[in-house]
Amino acid sequence: MSDPGTPLVGRVTLEEDLTLTIKSVKPSDPNKYYCQVTAGKDGSGEGETILEVFVAPQTPVIQKPSQAISVDQEVSSEVGACEAKNGFPSPRIIWFKDNQPLPEIKDRKEKTYMLLTSVKETTGLYSIKNTLHMRPTKADKDSIFHCTVEYSLAGEKNKNIQKKSEPMKIDLNYPFEKVMFNLFNPTVVKEGDNVTLKCETDGNPQPAFEFSKDEKNLDGADGSLILKNVKRTDSGTYKCSTYDYDAEVFEKSNTTVLTVNYIDEMSVFPPGNQTIDLGKQVQWQCKTKASKNHTVLWKKGDVVLSQDGTLSIASAAYKDAGEYVCFGGVPEVPGLTAQASVNLTVKGKPEIDTPHAGEVAKEGDEVTLKCSANGFPKPQFTWSTSGKESISMEENKVVGSLTIKATPEIIKSGVKCEVSNEFGKDSKDFPVAVKRANSAEVLLSGNPVLTSAEKQQEGSSAVVIAVVVCVLLLLLLVAFFYCLSKKTTICGKKDKKEAAATPVNNIVVEMKTEKTNEEAGLLNKKINTEQ
Repeated sequence: MSDPGTPLVGRVTLEEDLTLTIKSVKPSDPNKYYCQVTAGKDGSGEGETILEVFVAPQTPVIQKPSQAISVDQEVSSEVGACEAKNGFPSPRIIWFKDNQPLPEIKDRKEKTYMLLTSVKETTGLYSIKNTLHMRPTKADKDSIFHCTVEYSLAGEKNKNIQKKSEPMKIDLNYPFEKVMFNLFNPTVVKEGDNVTLKCETDGNPQPAFEFSKDEKNLDGADGSLILKNVKRTDSGTYKCSTYDYDAEVFEKSNTTVLTVNYIDEMSVFPPGNQTIDLGKQVQWQCKTKASKNHTVLWKKGDVVLSQDGTLSIASAAYKDAGEYVCFGGVPEVPGLTAQASVNLTVKGKPEIDTPHAGEVAKEGDEVTLKCSANGFPKPQFTWSTSGKESISMEENKVVGSLTIKATPEIIKSGVKCEVSNEFGKDSKDFPVAVKRANSAEVLLSGNPVLTSAEKQQEGSSAVVIAVVVCVLLLLLLVAFFYCLSKKTTICGKKDKKEAAATPVNNIVVEMKTEKTNEEAGLLNKKINTEQ
């Protein structure tokens, strides 16, 4: 129920309990609403209520100027515009610098002031913009600006709610006062490195720079001088220059010192490789120069042999042959190293390593024997039997291999390997063994030494067996005589009377061990008595 032509047409209803309901409230709906009651001749009365509408604005957005602002100008410049859209009632914008609110100044004669504009949209909502004008100084180059929109909502009229914009830094142009020229590389420099020297001022924008060394101009770009694959000759003082046309001192510059660390190539004396006789002495000296304190050491493989630059071997053995490396380094400069290598060859009569027996599962199987020998010049190999031969190098040793069938003769006698060169020869026997399935030990029947030991063991066993047999026979013989003597004694006691009646010549005498003489005497005495 509403009057035709009013904004409330179609949106207002009166309920049975006389409640007035407005649907889809708009910003234009705030007003005083009256309720009138009539009681006939008793008259009438009315009451009123106020409708207020609140709409939270959008988060504020700051727009920066498209160009940088120059400092120390005579007039203020626009620093930024803060805009908040679609709020009701019209909200308020506050500017902050380094989290401190700026006073709301509208006087354009001041160095810092704000211009506020408000637009009522077709929806009835308000969009406001607050533009900040300043005369910034060089100190403002690091300042952080932001703005907030402040508003209230229904039920919280006395509480201000804020929405905060993103932070903003203003782009300033300001003159420089000093020039900084530094080595961009944070670590020490060594030969072969790429180096960047950076020149900049404390102003904005950066001016053009010129680079030089020893009065010689160098090419740089964007305030950087790049030196690639530097050498020790690149060490020295570098200069960066620029020009301030508004200053009393027209040219401003700064210098920096570049030190390129280096280490010379390793110098070895006597130079090159050496070949010496077996048992002779050999020595090398290793030296170098560097920009800082350095170390020199000799190594063979991973083993450090010397740390004073001198490598000395009193009596060269075949195991000493091989490559030796002299390392130089500068501990204060990581990665700054140099090295040189030499090779030692030991010549002499060849020597065969301890033989390793060949093993086969059964006679007739193939077996490969390896004869490893030291010696220089390279020794020649001769085998006592023919087969498939090959020669290879393992470390500093020459290895001759022979593949043959394990015949009974081979198993019995083994195979001899002989090596020789111009200084002499050496030979060793290589046994071939058959593994026995019923024993954990491998019996090498072809090894003469083992065969001799086996025969000795068999001889010893035979002697032991013979002794045991003799002892057993002796025991049997003693037992036989013992039984025989026991039998004779029993018979003598049984026929005692018969013996007394028998003539003396027919008397049987019983002989017992240890009592023979005594019993014989008693026996003779008894006979005499009876007679």
